[in-house]
This record gives sequence, structure tokens and C-alpha cells, in this order.
Amino acid sequence: MVKWDMDYVIGLALRIGVIISVVLILIGVTLLVIEGKGLGYSDSQIMSVRSRVNTTLLPPSVALTGLSHADGLSFIVLGLMLLILTPVIRVALGIVSFTMEKDWIYVVITIIVFINLMLAIFVIPALLHI
Repeated sequence: MVKWDMDYVIGLALRIGVIISVVLILIGVTLLVIEGKGLGYSDSQIMSVRSRVNTTLLPPSVALTGLSHADGLSFIVLGLMLLILTPVIRVALGIVSFTMEKDWIYVVITIIVFINLMLAIFVIPALLHI
């Protein structure tokens, strides 16, 4: 039986998530500069509801389809989504770790934290856009 060192797995997941996220964001910024748009968005352009930078209206599927067109903003949004996903993965791995240790109190607490994260990421924003 293979004994998993969950602390190592959790640390590795965090490092990989952050590194890939930073790489995606840097690629996105580079593509924006190459496109000639640079980072020269004015405050009014960024705050506009119709802005390309307004990610509240940008579903993840749009960011994924923009990758094939080398859209810089799509890379940035994907990098930010991965950066947000990284601690969520850490909490999920924490549930696995505490379950393996049979530490049931921490399993329950970590499940509650996970549910709170899911509510904050998916449910509350959906309710606010109704």
C-alpha cells in the first residue's frame, strides 16, 4: 500500500496552481501588448459594463474559446480563474487528508469551509445577477 504524504501533495498542488496561473497571466499581458492594446485601458473603459475587461459578464467558456484566437484577455481571465481554483483544490485535498487521518471533526469543519467557498464562488454571484 502506498502511503501518500498529503502535506507534500497539497504543497505541490498549490505551487503548480500558482505557477501555471502566473504563466497564463504573463502570456495574456504579452499578447495584449503585442496586439497593440497594451495595458492602456482608461478607468472609464475598465469600469464600463460593456468593457472587455469587465469579467463579471465573461463566462469561463468565453475565456476558453478565446485561447484558440490568442486573445490576451482570455489568458489573463483563465489565469485568474486558476488562481481562484488553487485554494479550493487545497481545501478539497484537506478533506481527503483529514479523512485519511480519520480526524472527523476536521473533516466536518473542512467540508463546511468547502461549502462556503462553493456558495461564494457560484451561488451568490448567480443570485446577484438575477
